Amino acid sequence: MAISKKVKNALNGASWVRRMFEEGEELKRLYGEENIFDFSLGNPNLEPPASLKKALKALADCPIPGMHRYMPNCGYSDTRKAIAEYLKEESGLPFDEKHVVMTVGAAGGLNVVLKAILDEGEEVIVPSPYFMEFKSYIENCGGEIRLVETNGDFSLNPSEIEKAIGVKTKAILINSPNNPTGVVYDQASFEKLGKVLKNKSQELGKTLYLITDEAYRRIVFDQIRLPIAFRNYPHTIRVTSHSKDLSLPGERIGYVAVNPLCEEVDELISAIVFANRTLGFVNAPALMQRLVAPLQKNSVNIREYEEKRDLFYNSLTAFGYEMVKPQGAFYLFPKAPIEDDVAFVKELQSKKILTVPGRGFGKPGYFRIAYAVDKKVIEGALPGFKEAAEKYRAGKR
Repeated sequence: MAISKKVKNALNGASWVRRMFEEGEELKRLYGEENIFDFSLGNPNLEPPASLKKALKALADCPIPGMHRYMPNCGYSDTRKAIAEYLKEESGLPFDEKHVVMTVGAAGGLNVVLKAILDEGEEVIVPSPYFMEFKSYIENCGGEIRLVETNGDFSLNPSEIEKAIGVKTKAILINSPNNPTGVVYDQASFEKLGKVLKNKSQELGKTLYLITDEAYRRIVFDQIRLPIAFRNYPHTIRVTSHSKDLSLPGERIGYVAVNPLCEEVDELISAIVFANRTLGFVNAPALMQRLVAPLQKNSVNIREYEEKRDLFYNSLTAFGYEMVKPQGAFYLFPKAPIEDDVAFVKELQSKKILTVPGRGFGKPGYFRIAYAVDKKVIEGALPGFKEAAEKYRAGKR
């Protein structure tokens, strides 16, 4: 065999998102891109804000000498200082630049954090439904994923997490706003989770880490204020990126921030920086570090995503689809009208609509819609969604 058994097995269970994306590319080739309604990939379609474009032009017109060279593995000091100031203001905690490490997007950040903390066979607890690549990231670092169910409305269930914690547990990894459900975990859930982790850490005689994937942190609707996990648990590590809030997914710029109240914060940061280098990420992109430093409070127009959420949610529920109304991110996670979510996704595909089956996120019987698309794509797909709902509703009579 030319490739490793581990990779071969991973390929056989490859991401449903990518699988549907590739099938979509074939459909676009056959029927023309304008005739395919692609909701398979969460790829932000909004342009970066004017503030970023202005900063990019200014940097191009007046380049900083040596700005394309290597920098410290943790990132530029000025950039980390700017982020630390933002975090200090947001959380009320004593962040400074040493608590921040610049990373190659949130994916790079998660990988370096997991590499820094995991020993072979240790477990990371992940609430389900979940972003399927978490499993690969954890296993890449020698760990094992342990899934726990969320509540019926996909809200966090701290009691189930408490039951799952054992001697092999090293961390809990949560994602809010959540991909694929769009659910935002509330303040009460973070408070309960913080108490669970404090008690369990003391009971087990070791540190349990809370890793928060906050890639969609700025994309929240209905004037919701997102909880700040740092305030509820000292051993919290935030991993985020500017892929969504500044619409820069192709630039791969993000950061890791460790709670300054974490007892072993200096050692943990050193391990993260070491993993950043040895995993081959080395440095976050130099140009993007310069650009995002002053833009920590900037974002794309979130209202545009909220309007698309409202159009899609109101239309699909009127057609008879059942779903939790998303509070953030840019995903809908409806229940499929039939038990077999793959079969239903294939039915939608026959109407040139591309979605992803829920089993790809650990939740069979549902399907994910990524609505980071032009409004006209949503409008064009609605008749097909309606026909599919009517077909299966008629079949139940």
